[in-house]
Amino acid sequence: MHCPFCDHSDSRVVDSRASANGRKVRRRRECPSCERRFTTYERIEEFFPRIVKSDGSREDYKREKIRRGVELACTKRPISTSEIDEVVDNVEQKLIELSRKEVSSDWIGSTVTKELRDLDPVAYIRFASVYRAFNEIQEFLAEVRELDVDEPSRE
Repeated sequence: MHCPFCDHSDSRVVDSRASANGRKVRRRRECPSCERRFTTYERIEEFFPRIVKSDGSREDYKREKIRRGVELACTKRPISTSEIDEVVDNVEQKLIELSRKEVSSDWIGSTVTKELRDLDPVAYIRFASVYRAFNEIQEFLAEVRELDVDEPSRE
């Protein structure tokens, strides 16, 4: 593993820990050249289906796209990085469990929406407003009202 600081071609592992329910390994590494430490994560390489877009085109699955959308929805909300990672991990796990060669982008959007609904109502509405592309304010307000009905009183 190349050092991100000095680009030395070797490093040694000084600590390893399982994380994310045992699906990742966190490794602390040290560069023998500059003696700085850095962290790497190791994940199981899994097969993900191709994504079928609404226009019929197909593309490879990209974790970063889901993460970026979730991060935007969670901007300025009391949601930790680990909670965002958990949402993305949950979507990926469901994607793998489908055991399909192709999955619609609509399925992914719907699954992310369900995950966010359980996490934070504001992040849910933000994501849903982009994903569902409400054409009228009434559609948006109906979604907010439905969320309000589903949420228990916080008093």
